[in-house]
Amino acid sequence: MNILFIHQNFPGQFKFLAPALAANPSNNVLAMTMQKINATEWHGIKLVPYSATRGTTRNVHPWVSDFETKTIRGEACFRAALKLRTQGFKPDVIIAHPGWGESLFLKDVWPKVQLGIYCEFYYHPEGADVGFDPEFPTDDSSDKCRLRLKNINNLLHFEIADAGLSPTWWQASTFPEPFRNKITVIHDGIDTRIVAPNPSVSLTLNDSITLTKTDEVITFVNRNLEPYRGYHIFMRALPEILKNRPKAHILIVGGDDVSYGARPEDGKKWKDIFADEVRLRINNADWMRVHFLGNIPYGHFISLLQLSTVHVYLTYPFVLSWSLLEAMSAGCAIVASNTPPLQEAIKHDNTGWLVNFFDVQGLAAAVCILLDNPAKRATLGANARIFARGNYDLKTVCLPKQLQWVKKLSQR
Repeated sequence: MNILFIHQNFPGQFKFLAPALAANPSNNVLAMTMQKINATEWHGIKLVPYSATRGTTRNVHPWVSDFETKTIRGEACFRAALKLRTQGFKPDVIIAHPGWGESLFLKDVWPKVQLGIYCEFYYHPEGADVGFDPEFPTDDSSDKCRLRLKNINNLLHFEIADAGLSPTWWQASTFPEPFRNKITVIHDGIDTRIVAPNPSVSLTLNDSITLTKTDEVITFVNRNLEPYRGYHIFMRALPEILKNRPKAHILIVGGDDVSYGARPEDGKKWKDIFADEVRLRINNADWMRVHFLGNIPYGHFISLLQLSTVHVYLTYPFVLSWSLLEAMSAGCAIVASNTPPLQEAIKHDNTGWLVNFFDVQGLAAAVCILLDNPAKRATLGANARIFARGNYDLKTVCLPKQLQWVKKLSQR
């Protein structure tokens, strides 16, 4: 087959699927991306970079600014696709992440080609992430209007897409009928052979502190440290945890930018805002046991999970992070927020413990109780790994299902 991937930050969610398809010598796989790259190939996939030729309109109506950006990106991808067509390329299948609008006009280039889209999230004014956290209410009653228009990109894709792929049942359920019936639920997959327990693991911090499995280590991981992923809740639990666990080290992974939701005012960083909030309740000696590691290489990230005594994962009702499933695969004892879609993976008192997202004291208590109970941690960690291998393993579960999904798409 000729297979075309579309992702503005390729490979993104296709980092396993695309190489697997390219490994078949009978497939010709291309990927279009807006990344500025020098390489022309990645894992047997021909890379086709493209860029927008214009910026957004100054003073455009704020309700439509999001769709204007997606239209600009969609046009850039459309022009690049036209060029590919003139060069003789015709895909049998297009697999796209539509979130940034790039795939909006591809059926106008290849009308009969089958288009499968990655269905990550459909926006709702209530019942999901928006309005979930009362600490950050919106003061603009028009936000519902803006959010309704934000779904234009999704709605237009429903008209042209032949099938959808979603990583969790809950994320798929956010999409409206009748398109929901076109969505197949298959997670991107976790390589459980690489992300596995390692009792002999060690990690050195700042060339000064070396931690092993004999140490008490609490881990917290986000792409960026922000309220959407419960960073503020976790930080507020630290004074109690540090007071009760005088030997525990807190390892916090994540950048200081924003991946989801609003930025704080006055150019501040969420990381600093909530660190400063709790700092006055933590003495200097205890604060030395709190380690902000920033964004770390993947190999170090795996070591961190293997090292973890208790891993904490919190999120608004939103998309599921790979890091939670990787923590399960590493055999971590996990304390997580009782929010969707986490309940699909964390079964309370079986594959982890669930706590109310907003219950700071409950979170601190759960962490401390688990730290005092190695037998319970071992049971939860073992169950978590079994569940991850049985439901999210890349090679035996997810990738075969995704390849079958592509095959069915091509045969339509």
